[in-house]
Amino acid sequence: MKSFCDLKIELFADSASQDEMLRMYRNPLIRGFTTNPTLMRKAGVRDYEAFARAILQQVPDRPISFEVFSDDFGEMEEQAHRIAGWGENVYVKIPVTNTKGRASTPLLAKLAEEGIKVNVTALMTLDQVRIAAAVLADGPPSFISVFAGRIADTGRDPVPLMATAAQLVRRYSNVRLIWASPRELLNVFQADAAGCNVITATADILNKLSLVGKDLDEYSLETVRMFHDDSISAGFQFSGECLAATSS
Repeated sequence: MKSFCDLKIELFADSASQDEMLRMYRNPLIRGFTTNPTLMRKAGVRDYEAFARAILQQVPDRPISFEVFSDDFGEMEEQAHRIAGWGENVYVKIPVTNTKGRASTPLLAKLAEEGIKVNVTALMTLDQVRIAAAVLADGPPSFISVFAGRIADTGRDPVPLMATAAQLVRRYSNVRLIWASPRELLNVFQADAAGCNVITATADILNKLSLVGKDLDEYSLETVRMFHDDSISAGFQFSGECLAATSS
């Protein structure tokens, strides 16, 4: 199998923990960052702008995406301009629709014309990819984030869809495709083979990078030892016909 260094795809860390992001920043494999309001809420972020500016002071040279949080397109535009002003490496995340299902296409077109770098997020269909890419074609560098992991959650294989999406996006030199919401490390290799430019990953996936290419016999033995050690630590033993844990 390929080693990670042989892959063409870029790895972005998906996080809203300042400590975690700064730790990942020291890893040369991490080429950029994405965030979203859900991650920020889980991380306990209270002041959106203060959090973003603190990160940008420490990470001035890699792409970082921060998302608008209004559901009104006029307010989204205002927020997009404000967020874009935080740094040259900032991409503004715009949802593909608002909560009423209205497409954000007119806003995307306006932001592209105004020179705002965007990351269109929460896409799951090829029609959405086709429209968004075409709208962004004459604008500044931008990303399109297709939530392949959520597509897989529905029982659909996301790989053929992502391969077609990559072909659609490849027509536009300023637009790059992100495989978003991966579920396992294997998705990194699938995204690379499909022709995606970037894959985002949370810390639980990134922490498995050291396992890439690991000898499977060795990994099997480590697993057996783990089960054995845990059974000893739990104090399991047979007592008559019953299996119980000893008390200490």
